[in-house]
Amino acid sequence: MTRLPPSRLKKGPDGAGKLTIGALTPERWPDLVRLFGPRGACGGCWCMWWRLPRSDFNRGQGAGNRRLFRRLVQDGPPPGLLAYVDGEPAGWVAVGRRGDFPVLARSRLLQPVDDRPVWSVVCLFVDRRFRRRGLSVALLEAAGRFARARGAIILEGYPTDARGQSLPAAFVWTGLVPAYRRAGFREVARRSPTRPMMRKTLRPRRVAARRA
Repeated sequence: MTRLPPSRLKKGPDGAGKLTIGALTPERWPDLVRLFGPRGACGGCWCMWWRLPRSDFNRGQGAGNRRLFRRLVQDGPPPGLLAYVDGEPAGWVAVGRRGDFPVLARSRLLQPVDDRPVWSVVCLFVDRRFRRRGLSVALLEAAGRFARARGAIILEGYPTDARGQSLPAAFVWTGLVPAYRRAGFREVARRSPTRPMMRKTLRPRRVAARRA
């Protein structure tokens, strides 16, 4: 479990709260179910949107997608990270090798920028009680540490550029540009006015050790 000081989370009605973040392992599956609720975070997705052909995703919306995602969690490696505030499931980030999300390869807007191997963040979900408190930034930073520990050099994301508009949470499930910027990502491509591709370079552990 990654532990972060309470100051990293903006205060809510009950104070800042203690933030912890950990990989989604099988024993934490009930916590994800609690966070996602009966709608599977959004419309029966269960974080399978980027992993399945569209016909398979639509056919499995709800219970089918939940079964597939639970199998992914059980088989490992962890497909993402869960955030807790004072022990309560509060947020989720899906992170893995870009190849784990085949729908990216079929997206005209999100074709690879170059041939460098990257990891991808494809989904952010924060419980409404904990929104606007910096939790997305904390999850993105933790995703970078998680990926770097597994050999990743670059972490890529596909946030929405809301351009000052207030959009429903269901429309920004890849995250928002300001959160990515605060987490150290920079824009590397934009093939749509509202969907930039952003990257964060992750310092290899061997370099960090040598400098230390």
